[in-house]
Amino acid sequence: MTNKKKSKLKYAAFLITLGIVYGDIGTSPLYTMNAIIAGNTNTDNQKPLVIGSISLVFWTLMLITTIKYVLIALKADHHGEGGIFSLYSRVRTKKTKWLILPAMIGGAALLADGALTPAVTVTSAVEGLAGQDFGPLTFPTGTKFVVPVVLAILFFVFSLQRKGTTKIGRLFGPLMFIWFTFIGLFGLLQIIQYPAVLAAFSPVYAVQTLFSSYNSQGILILGSIFLATTGAEALYSDMGHVGKHNIYLSWPFVYSMLILNYMGQGAWVIMNQPSGTNLNLFFDILPNQWRIVGVILSTIAAVIASQALITGAFTLVSEAISLKIMPRLRITYPTTARGQMYIAFVNWLLFAVGIFVVLFFKTSHHMESAYGLAITVTMLMTTLLLFEFIRGMSKLSYAVIFAATFGSLETLFLVASLVKFVHGGYFTVILLILILSVMVFWYYGNKRREALSFNNDYLSLKDYRNQLVKLSQDSDEPLMANNLVYLVNIHDDYTLKKSVIYSLLGARPKRAKVYWFVTIREGRNPYEKSYSIDQMGTKNIVRVVLYLGFKVNPELEYFIRQIAKTLVREGYLEPQKVRYGLDMKRSMGDFKYILTNNYYTDLEAVTHISSWDRFLIAGRVLLQSHSVNLRSFYRLRFSDTVEEVVPLFMEKPQASKLERIEVINEPSE
Repeated sequence: MTNKKKSKLKYAAFLITLGIVYGDIGTSPLYTMNAIIAGNTNTDNQKPLVIGSISLVFWTLMLITTIKYVLIALKADHHGEGGIFSLYSRVRTKKTKWLILPAMIGGAALLADGALTPAVTVTSAVEGLAGQDFGPLTFPTGTKFVVPVVLAILFFVFSLQRKGTTKIGRLFGPLMFIWFTFIGLFGLLQIIQYPAVLAAFSPVYAVQTLFSSYNSQGILILGSIFLATTGAEALYSDMGHVGKHNIYLSWPFVYSMLILNYMGQGAWVIMNQPSGTNLNLFFDILPNQWRIVGVILSTIAAVIASQALITGAFTLVSEAISLKIMPRLRITYPTTARGQMYIAFVNWLLFAVGIFVVLFFKTSHHMESAYGLAITVTMLMTTLLLFEFIRGMSKLSYAVIFAATFGSLETLFLVASLVKFVHGGYFTVILLILILSVMVFWYYGNKRREALSFNNDYLSLKDYRNQLVKLSQDSDEPLMANNLVYLVNIHDDYTLKKSVIYSLLGARPKRAKVYWFVTIREGRNPYEKSYSIDQMGTKNIVRVVLYLGFKVNPELEYFIRQIAKTLVREGYLEPQKVRYGLDMKRSMGDFKYILTNNYYTDLEAVTHISSWDRFLIAGRVLLQSHSVNLRSFYRLRFSDTVEEVVPLFMEKPQASKLERIEVINEPSE
């Protein structure tokens, strides 16, 4: 490959990275400086406050985004994938099962905060039009103009998702390049007019601002400073889409443009001394004839940021479902592009949250109070998981230094952000708690049910092997299917739920030529598709363990037929001759899938579990009743399936003896 072709590929990868990774953090200049300046009541001398605030922004981006995420977290990839669930999958062991809790908290917080991003970014962009004159055209002021426009844009963005965004996504990179160049250029023009703002590069001003009298907020100013780095977690999560090296290549450019714009806004504030809470500093630094361009570009950037958060939410929820942290949801794939998926429930839930946020808070200034609080929780959880990663890769002392440094810093940001609680942060916390509750009920409810029922409700498949072989060869019994497939969790000691054995050998035995018992487990890497086979010394029983990574679509029917053809070809299974059909050369007959659903009629009647376990299990069953059924989830929509319901617990009935009181119409001899 020539150097010219290599440079073209690098440039293309650079643009793609800009479009996918930096939408969230790239739109932070729309509202961060507004929140900082509006939050301070001391307006007598804004110069030290502004320079100190910009210094805090610069060093926050340096410490958290650059050092923690770009230089450290990107090394903690899981076969090229990033994000809190990928990190959890990499660091968990049998000794660190408790790490599921910080993973769930971090994932829930990321979803909660991401639900606000479209509303905040789009509103901030559209507000740039309010009260502006563009020739004969004058835009009205107030929320009566902004709110309807924001709602229309949000509806357009969320409606677009079900068709896929691959074609439009190709434009995101060049548009974001234009956006970053635009904000950097106009920031630089303000710096040229007031070069003294460059003093913000010194960390001395950052430290002084936290404890100086001209900062009326004190350390709580960090709650607004933190808005500048809210996209750092998304940067780590999107690593699998673009690769870590492309992030290494593009971040210096993005970082430079962001700082130039923050400094430009600061220079304008020092020169013009604005006051009040309804500031719009990003647009104030633009010459009047360029404001319409700024509004258009900022709206496009806000849409791109929203798009990135929506697709990121789809990916996060899909990973949580595969890790059995969240209930099953219907996932569709509108295009063939890798990672392109659509989850209708998540899409319209995010839309509903966004609409509520816009109608409830109305202005970006009020939304900022609800924004950014939960992401500090995610960052703390990521720090905890990275501690385990560093401890496993190097010395314990390095891990302790890392956790102490970033844990303390992020705790400080969390405390500072808590002041937002009463002003709107409560909304994000409520969302976080609701999402986390779903995860806890689904994950721990199932774990407790499995643990409590293991002794009483499980049997060994080995004990029934001979019966199944005999049944498969018994021509007196009607043939239910050539291949009968049970989707069931079989443990390493061959134990499985008693209900499966009852289904097979109960009042009406199910005869098949081959019995398939399929167990699905998480793969070692996100895209793993592998399996192991155990025929238990027979040609009538096949135990399959499928190892699927959390990025793999669970297309069960396709996988089972592929395995069956391989086993016949290698002589492990007898060919099943087909007498009729479109394909007379196929080596396997029909497949029938037996799917089981749990139910309970009166959980209170189950006496051997505690009230807390009963609460968790009941919540899990309730969620299961509203989740996608197994037939749809495992892509068996066109397969022959039988759905059976089984009780949660196989309780033994209380034995009682009946007393006969009379005989009616006794037969005569």
